Amino acid sequence: MRGYRGIKYTLFICCYVFWVVSAILTAVGIYGKIAKEKDVVDTLTLDPALLLIVVGSAMFLITFLGCFGALRNTTCLLKMFLGILVAVLLLQIAAGVVGYLFTDMVMERTERLMMKAIVRYREDRDLENAIDFIQKKFRCCGVESYKDWSRNVYFECLDTNPSLEACGVPFSCCVGLQNQTVLNTMCGYGVQQLEESSAGQDVFTIGCLQGITLWAKTNLLLVAGLTAGLLLLEVCMIGLAAGQISWIKKVQQLKNEDAPRRRSERKDSYWYPAFADFNDECNSE
Repeated sequence: MRGYRGIKYTLFICCYVFWVVSAILTAVGIYGKIAKEKDVVDTLTLDPALLLIVVGSAMFLITFLGCFGALRNTTCLLKMFLGILVAVLLLQIAAGVVGYLFTDMVMERTERLMMKAIVRYREDRDLENAIDFIQKKFRCCGVESYKDWSRNVYFECLDTNPSLEACGVPFSCCVGLQNQTVLNTMCGYGVQQLEESSAGQDVFTIGCLQGITLWAKTNLLLVAGLTAGLLLLEVCMIGLAAGQISWIKKVQQLKNEDAPRRRSERKDSYWYPAFADFNDECNSE
């Protein structure tokens, strides 16, 4: 029974932690969605707030099944939890295999998605902050180059564009100066009109698609470790859920086997005292 309790409460604690995390993600997404204006991006792939709500809600429901099923020893909920985790694990493995075999197609679709994000920059504050974070983190600008920002209506490099940011790039593309205390948000103005060698002195000229790829290759051990850790965690939770289901079935089987014996003992406890008194009277006579 010690092994059974260890499996039960380990699974419960793991599910409870992810349940709390998923609730926080959902709450943050809902807050971000409510705080936005009404006419903003409402696409799952381009709306960070909506993405947080969907991912957080899915995690909340899945971990609730595992948490409640482990605590109450409900095999039905545990089987649902186990089945969903196995399906998610298989989908992740399949996505990795497809991404490896069809790298060019995946990169092309990723490029299209990132280009859509650039086009919709400034339409959604969360999307804008996400793009700025990526460009700062990976020291990149645009998708393939800094001139991709001409796809955006605010940065489009045309003489007819009335925007003050025409032919420019966002400030997140700018090369940060050492000991810079005041952020210059106009540092990217007009850089699309410059050649790459000249523009490289003020902004990052490498595209973010290439920048992220280079970062992943440079930090291959970190990426592989995080991926392996996530898969290992899912496998452990699958094993814990399967182990608890097996324990519950064993206990139920033992109860079913002991049921006839318990019923017979209960009957004996009712009848034997009466027969004992009758035998005592016969012996006295």
